[in-house]
Amino acid sequence: MKLSPAVVAGSLVARQDIDYNAAPPNLSTLGNSSLFDTWRPKAHILPPFGQIGDPCMHYTDPETGLFHVGWLHSGAAGATTDDLVTYRDLNPDGAPFIVAGGKNDAIAVFDGSVIPAGIDGKPTLLYTSVSYLPIQWTIQYTRGSETQSLAVSSDGGRNFTKLEQGPVIPSPPFAVNVTGWRDPFVFQNKQLDAHLGSSEGTWYAVISGGVHDDGPSQFLYRQHDPDFQYWEELGQWWHEPANSTWGNGNWAGRWGYNFEVANIFSLDEQGYNAEGEVFTTLGAEWSLDPIVPQVSDFREMLWAAGNVSCDDGKVKFQPTMAGKLDWGTSAYAAAGKELPATSQASQKSGAPDRFISYVWLTGDFYGTLKEFPTNQQNWTGALLLPRELSVGKISNVVDNELVHETGSWRVASNNSGVLELATLNQQIAREALDALTSGDSFVEPARTLNSPGTVAFQRLPESKFHVITASISFPKSCRGSDLRAGFQVLSSEHESTTIYYQFSDESLIVDRSNTSAAAQTTNDIQSFNEVGRLRLFDVVNNGQEEIESLDLTIVIDNSIVEVHANGRFALSTWARSWYASSREIRFFHDGNGEVSFGDVTVHEGLFDAWPERQG
Repeated sequence: MKLSPAVVAGSLVARQDIDYNAAPPNLSTLGNSSLFDTWRPKAHILPPFGQIGDPCMHYTDPETGLFHVGWLHSGAAGATTDDLVTYRDLNPDGAPFIVAGGKNDAIAVFDGSVIPAGIDGKPTLLYTSVSYLPIQWTIQYTRGSETQSLAVSSDGGRNFTKLEQGPVIPSPPFAVNVTGWRDPFVFQNKQLDAHLGSSEGTWYAVISGGVHDDGPSQFLYRQHDPDFQYWEELGQWWHEPANSTWGNGNWAGRWGYNFEVANIFSLDEQGYNAEGEVFTTLGAEWSLDPIVPQVSDFREMLWAAGNVSCDDGKVKFQPTMAGKLDWGTSAYAAAGKELPATSQASQKSGAPDRFISYVWLTGDFYGTLKEFPTNQQNWTGALLLPRELSVGKISNVVDNELVHETGSWRVASNNSGVLELATLNQQIAREALDALTSGDSFVEPARTLNSPGTVAFQRLPESKFHVITASISFPKSCRGSDLRAGFQVLSSEHESTTIYYQFSDESLIVDRSNTSAAAQTTNDIQSFNEVGRLRLFDVVNNGQEEIESLDLTIVIDNSIVEVHANGRFALSTWARSWYASSREIRFFHDGNGEVSFGDVTVHEGLFDAWPERQG
């Protein structure tokens, strides 16, 4: 509900009464909306107020060139952007463009995706229409609970009108005992066209789910008619055994029991290419034994690349490498879409065709944080900064045991023992990164540390809105040692968050054990550490073997921390510091070994993603 002016005025008074130089009270005792600004980011996507859910339903409007970004919550809402930096709400107060309550979706609207020029050349949404809840992979599936339906927009995406008819994909495959069957993603693909003899411009849809007692699956469909009324079932084009792993599980978690939010797209080294290597992003759900009904202990946001084959008319996807799109435990449900070079954003930046993906950062840990001061904050969750995906290359890699493991890379070429590896390259979209780093900045002098401790930067950032870029170098003797090195951010005498690389298990860690003084007074402000795996390979540089440097971009947007490394790693999380003084940045060193910090720059201020919003 939109707050009345009287309530807003009262909230402003309450906010002014909070002393951020003193120890926090129990925040759940404060007035509604009194914490609205305390941890709110400014450069990220989130509604004017209230909750945000899965990103979905993105598309480029072929008439305007605007990129539409959508998200779930009580239907689906969204915004447009002409630069991937600033956004404009589609509807006043962030009102939805589609809601539940139709003949096919009496209970809920789940994820979907948009054909930009579909029925009558208009944006056409294929989405999961829900008629029964609960739906969860741990319980028996209710037939008819999920169907796939169409809606069309005639007003620039402000409203999607449901077709007055039944679902266009009315049920899962015959006699398959599914764990779930939802989140249709529409795409075009030259390899599938060739294998299946499809006409040029054919649309496909992948639906995520799984099979009870068997494992997770992606169900593939093909457009049958020009009006998208019928979709040909092509079977489970990808299936994994229940709760299995890619390799030993170190680099891509678990496939789990149920897939969600799958996207299919093709990439080359520049970005999107319909004839390129096939990739998928997907969510995987799983639990530890004993499995509790209607509970997923873990949700992991994964990616995989692979080969497409066709045997006796059945197309199959076989992974060749896989990894995590984001290692943060609150980061999930990524959704992307092709952003053509003809879009407004790409024309301004000169970018080629790209695949742009947004990841959801859940603010209440998937609805489990019942005692978090939600009413006091009056907003929950955000979408992470847009990422552009491409085929990444790691050059001049030494051919040793570090390479020959089933991981998030594959060998692309071998030149007399010097390798080039391929992986998924993921970077903050160039427009957003340029905006983040184009304002005021200061350079911290290079520094070498060889003993445990912290060293404060010579200068403090002016606010809790900044970006740190740096390169960290390690001697070869550090391989397998107890060395840990990185930065402390959002720091003061009272609290700090430590971001460091740890050689003992090749991990990048965000230590939140001392992040928030508020966690000492208020329940459900999480303080556990976040951990991701990143291998720094041995590389040849000027004829000498050395450990690949750790190149970091750390985005601090008040309470949101995004850690990006080497163009192939991301870990995003919440760091809810309390004290106004918690702005210090420090070098961090622990264990044995020498560490060199270079190219350290702090970019101040970020940008306002919502310049047209008031208040």
